[in-house]
Amino acid sequence: MLALIKTTSLPLFMITAEKSSFWSNLFCVGPFRYLIRTAVLALVLLSLSRLALVLWQYDRVEGTDLIFQVLLQGIRADIIVVSLLLVLPVLLIPLALVRGLSKIWFQFSYVWCLLALVLLVFMELATPAFILQYDVRPNRLFVEYLKYPKEVLSTLWFGFRLPLVFGLVATLALTWLMRQVFRSGKCSLNHWSLFKTLGLWCLALVLLFAGIRSTTDHRPANPAIFAITSDSMVNSLVLSSGYSVLYALYNLKHEARSSEIYGKLPIEQMLKQSLDWPWLKSYQFNNPHYPTAHWQQAVMKREKPLNLVIVLQESLGATFVKSLGGLAVTPELEQLKQQGIWFENLYATGTRSVRGIEAVVAGFPPTPAQSTVKLSNSQQHFTTLASILKAQGYQTQFIYGGEAHFDNMRSFFTGNGVDQIVDQSQMQNPVFTGSWGASDEDVFTTAHQQLTALHQQNKPFFSLIFTSSNHEPFEFPDGRIELNEEPKARVNNAVKYADWAMGQFFRKAKQSDYWQDTLFLIVADHDNRVYGNNLIPVEKFHIPGLILGADTKPELLTSLASQIDLAPTLLSMMGISSCHTMTGRDFTLDRTSPGRVLLQFENYFALMQQKPQQPELVILKPNGETVAGLYQPQQKQLNLSAQTVSLADKNTALALVQLPSYLYREQKNSSSALCGQHGSNRMKTAE
Repeated sequence: MLALIKTTSLPLFMITAEKSSFWSNLFCVGPFRYLIRTAVLALVLLSLSRLALVLWQYDRVEGTDLIFQVLLQGIRADIIVVSLLLVLPVLLIPLALVRGLSKIWFQFSYVWCLLALVLLVFMELATPAFILQYDVRPNRLFVEYLKYPKEVLSTLWFGFRLPLVFGLVATLALTWLMRQVFRSGKCSLNHWSLFKTLGLWCLALVLLFAGIRSTTDHRPANPAIFAITSDSMVNSLVLSSGYSVLYALYNLKHEARSSEIYGKLPIEQMLKQSLDWPWLKSYQFNNPHYPTAHWQQAVMKREKPLNLVIVLQESLGATFVKSLGGLAVTPELEQLKQQGIWFENLYATGTRSVRGIEAVVAGFPPTPAQSTVKLSNSQQHFTTLASILKAQGYQTQFIYGGEAHFDNMRSFFTGNGVDQIVDQSQMQNPVFTGSWGASDEDVFTTAHQQLTALHQQNKPFFSLIFTSSNHEPFEFPDGRIELNEEPKARVNNAVKYADWAMGQFFRKAKQSDYWQDTLFLIVADHDNRVYGNNLIPVEKFHIPGLILGADTKPELLTSLASQIDLAPTLLSMMGISSCHTMTGRDFTLDRTSPGRVLLQFENYFALMQQKPQQPELVILKPNGETVAGLYQPQQKQLNLSAQTVSLADKNTALALVQLPSYLYREQKNSSSALCGQHGSNRMKTAE
């Protein structure tokens, strides 16, 4: 790559055409030679790439009746990203007026412009594979995964080898071609006058400012303004992948106030509306320093509190559960559901594992920012089930087949109540190791050994078991299951294997000494792929959830439930009364109230509430707009409504997405939060 970016030796910055040829006469204008060629090449390449993607996804795009708008608005979005990339070299043009610096400036502008084009080309070539996996252009997720080259490169090589090789070869070929275009044409070097240089420089700055702003409105254009359809994937096609990733990088510095893209409520109003739910009415929130802190009295009275084991299944959405309208590839789960409390309408808060972890383990609602698992202010003193139970004398552990540092899990868990991390490095003689670590059966074998040992110590314990076999590139040992389809490395086969491994574990657990003293939760972190032509693909947030073990009686819960409701429910069933900051619903306390779920998808936040006819959604867009929707579970279809969302409903949704950002930013979700106005650590619930 470096050889392709070999710089020229141009002694001066003033260039005019000398011979009659296409490139000699076109854009051979002094210090703007490479800048103008970059702008033209970038706009052409990005438009051709968008056209190819539109043709590839023609059915989805044509269904919006906005093909022309997608292409036209795409050019506008491309002008923004091209203008952004050219800001630095244009700002530095006056340096070329300084004797001795003109050569350096020309070399810099050449390398900068060529690298900018290489970046844009590489991102466009990476786009089809990313869309196939995530149903959207590369975004913040693309950036986050760059932190883990081992896992990512292994996944790419075993799961996307052909696209990877093609992308690299095509990038090199196009880099060579762009270099030839840059260097084509013969130009002589002549001085421009100071007036001419500075005059055109000022004009260029004005044009760049206009190109970046792209509007005369109060706020400059951003990706939200290009959300012109109800299909999030089609909306992403309007942008270029380079723009999408650059905007994601820009937003990383605004994580603590990420929810403000939807609007902002006064803190007092936000807190009041966030806590105005039927299942929170019996609690008192009296600590001004920790506004969500309250004493939760366990409904289940036990002489000895139960142990807790959470099996967090990777990517096990309702898509793979027959009784939830999915494929019949989880027979073990279908059998187990007859033995415990089954959540018929449980929904994930997001589409990432860390989002599922923060919801299930910390009871923390979603925001447009990264999950709190990855953010700096939540690496210590953050309320989790582990921190609550550790304070009650529990031994706490996290068991994972991969490397626990991935997605910052090790730091988050060890700083927030987890005593022991058991990951791939501590698994003895695994029967199978793939790109993401030891297989699920190795994880469950290790877990059974650990739980047996913990029980023998006669101390209560909490163990979080996180699986990984159901993850691209879907690697698992041979001879365990009858394949659902060919070839072997398919998601349905991986799910079936993960289900089989879990079934083997529960057969052992039921015969163990710890079974009668332990409460188990089986739940997914999220679905495998989130896609569809809905603004928010609600059906891909639907996940299975099952509580069993100890003295749990079979029950079917049909109310809408969120992942953030699981932790309070588990604490109550275990017989653990505690002070904490979680605002989820304890289903042992309130089984009758209409439910609600919180969904974070890309830059959209939705509040879905249970209504007599069908679930209703209030969807917040990052430009401050609000959309109403009706969800039809049987048809798995979200129908947007032309009806204006009431101010009350909008403010309720806004309060719910603003609350977690506020708690994180102000560090008010502490595990050391005290209940009661005067700092007492115990407060009875209201009668």
